[in-house]
Amino acid sequence: MKKFSLIAVLLFSFFWSCSIEDDNEPEFFLEVLPIDSVEIPQEFNYGETYDLLLTYTRPTFCHTFNNFAETVSGHERTIAVVNTVYTNLNCAEFSETVTVNYELSITGTQTYKFKFYQGKDSEGHDMYYTVEVPVVQ
Repeated sequence: MKKFSLIAVLLFSFFWSCSIEDDNEPEFFLEVLPIDSVEIPQEFNYGETYDLLLTYTRPTFCHTFNNFAETVSGHERTIAVVNTVYTNLNCAEFSETVTVNYELSITGTQTYKFKFYQGKDSEGHDMYYTVEVPVVQ
């Protein structure tokens, strides 16, 4: 009987300690950050691909580049930088400039219009740096 009780307690402990959830998984959310500066050509050549360099400020070690938030309407693009922000890590605040590459293929002959997100004004309205770049053939 003692053997059975010991086995039952061990089995119960084993199953109780197993969990499908992993408490060590990172917790995070996505945050859109303002773009500080953009390196963009004065003109595009039709059919070519360009690397636009977007620079933003990474506010903590918990912020890592995730992707771009992009809205495309014809030859108009609204672009913002999206970071993953990990919440279950001990992150020090600091200010680091990060430059990321936005690849663009020129598929039309019309002028491209870009609106790069630059944060919010004092009234909470979105601000954009707007650039128009003509396409030459």
